[in-house]
Amino acid sequence: MKTFKSRLIVVLVAVVVTVGLDQWTKYLATVHLQGEPDQFYFGDVLRLTHVHNTGAFLSLGAGLNDFWRPVLLNLFPALLLIALLYYIFKEKYLNRWQVVALALIVGGGLSNIVDRLLYGHVVDMLHLKAFGLQTGIFNVADMAIMAGMFIMLPFALRPARKEEEHSGETVG
Repeated sequence: MKTFKSRLIVVLVAVVVTVGLDQWTKYLATVHLQGEPDQFYFGDVLRLTHVHNTGAFLSLGAGLNDFWRPVLLNLFPALLLIALLYYIFKEKYLNRWQVVALALIVGGGLSNIVDRLLYGHVVDMLHLKAFGLQTGIFNVADMAIMAGMFIMLPFALRPARKEEEHSGETVG
């Protein structure tokens, strides 16, 4: 994906859709699940619940003091997202899938940071359990982050190409 404009469109669409869908589902979870018993679907594979997570993934950092929690859960991730956006627009050799993947990570991270800044917690509502395995309780922003990481996995695992291969030059 070569042009700044095309990358900007992809990033804006991915971030707006991710943040919008995440915030909407968190609102729905708060309105319909808060204070209610958990709801189970598909033979108890999917559980809908309502949890205020003051930490990060799997509540990591929830017990941090009032100084470190905002630094490690808001400031540090915000700086990482800014660096990721910089990378998206400066790296010449990202393809469309890589831009989408990184934009999903930005959108998910941004939505969770917004929650922590506005409410002091993130609403999580989804829990999966099957074949003796189970997830932590998560939300749509977490799904976007994981989808972005999953999309990036093949690119991260392939061997690095030489600069000459990118530019079309041959080494002779």
